[in-house]
Amino acid sequence: MLARLRRTPFAVQVLLALVVGIGLGLVARAMGPVPGSHVDGVLVPGTDANWLTSTLTTIGSTFVGLLRAIVVPLIVTAIIVSIANLKQVSNAARLAGQTLLWFAITSLIAVSIGIGLGLLTQPGNHSSVDAGLAAAPKTTGSWWDFLTGLVPANVLGLEGDGSGGVSFNVLQLIVVSVAIGIAALKVGEAAEPFLSVTRSVLAIVQKVLWWVILLAPIGTVGLIGKAVASYGWGSLGSLGVFVGALYGGLAIVLLVVYPVLLKLHGLSPLRFYAGAWPAIQLAFVSRSSIGTLPVTQRVTETDLGVPRSYASFAVPLGATTKMDGCAAVYPALAAIFVAQFFDVHLSITDYLLIALVSVVGSAATAGVTGAVVMLTLTLSTLGLPLAGVGLLLAIDPILDMGRTATNVAGQALVPTIVAKREGLLDLARFRATRTADPLAPVAATGDDRDGVDGDLRVPQHA
Repeated sequence: MLARLRRTPFAVQVLLALVVGIGLGLVARAMGPVPGSHVDGVLVPGTDANWLTSTLTTIGSTFVGLLRAIVVPLIVTAIIVSIANLKQVSNAARLAGQTLLWFAITSLIAVSIGIGLGLLTQPGNHSSVDAGLAAAPKTTGSWWDFLTGLVPANVLGLEGDGSGGVSFNVLQLIVVSVAIGIAALKVGEAAEPFLSVTRSVLAIVQKVLWWVILLAPIGTVGLIGKAVASYGWGSLGSLGVFVGALYGGLAIVLLVVYPVLLKLHGLSPLRFYAGAWPAIQLAFVSRSSIGTLPVTQRVTETDLGVPRSYASFAVPLGATTKMDGCAAVYPALAAIFVAQFFDVHLSITDYLLIALVSVVGSAATAGVTGAVVMLTLTLSTLGLPLAGVGLLLAIDPILDMGRTATNVAGQALVPTIVAKREGLLDLARFRATRTADPLAPVAATGDDRDGVDGDLRVPQHA
């Protein structure tokens, strides 16, 4: 049985887990909350989740927790090693600039689609949502978050999460890792023992990552099951036009914009999605770009042919600041929805502000990333009531699945495009037929796609 399971492709395993998760979620939702109990002769209604919902929640949160646990050592070691590998490369600054430029270009296209669909569908005028649900969120976005997010509180950017645990800021991790990597380059030969140890740690981290990835089907059952059990689909009716417009916009980005950009660069969209699918699939069920980051980076390197020296910088940066779903299509459409719901007229200047906030705002909210935070930043910039956020919170988990999948697809797309433009993409690897498990372990070959060494001057294969 186990041997047959190992031969089943990873994507098929996750799809089967998705079906099982939906089924268990429907069963858990039908079971309802824990039955009430008698206290001093008085029946107290049950408010806690039943055993099946609790089990699904625990399985899903444990899997995402394992992925998040591997993010810190993966980012730190991968970026330090990547910068060390840049010592003989003259185009490192150009690569960084090209990456940020394409982040902005794709975000601008995505926000334009969101604005266009908002004007076309008029979601705020076709909604039966109760105005009493309007309420300002506890967490809001601020332009100062970007500046404070750049300054680490400690060497790894770790901080308490208020519940006795520890959280981390990916943007701070990137800043710290880049600083250490540059320092190692400046020190020169004396830093070689440190870099040798870091390369070894990176290899170990990647092996542990593979073990965690093997648990993805189990995690999928818990994540999707919990979502179905907790939220169901009943709340979608009153916001049907908004939900349809959002998923329509995400579909346009995924199925039209990205394929067109790939074709313009001589790349096959089918090959791209075949390689990136494991990360996109996991992003949909986990609703976490950071949790999906290890998988996104792995498929970008091993299946899309982006050199590790570049991918280990671009993918973590993208997981923090590249959010075409959460920071472009969604806030644009949601801002128009809130304006229409409260009967606030938006001028041409307001629409330009929406585009500006969407293109640069994801970086401004990187320290406290999230679609709600990005939406509050957009609303506050436009002077729209923050209470409008409460109208959408009931369906946010359902919306977040599609948003996160789009985010992760973009986070793999931009490094692929930039690598192709700069002549770094391993085209033979990109075009390879996916006959094996896309996340199977890759034997080290000495180049920077499979191992940890190498530079960015990788010749294209015919």
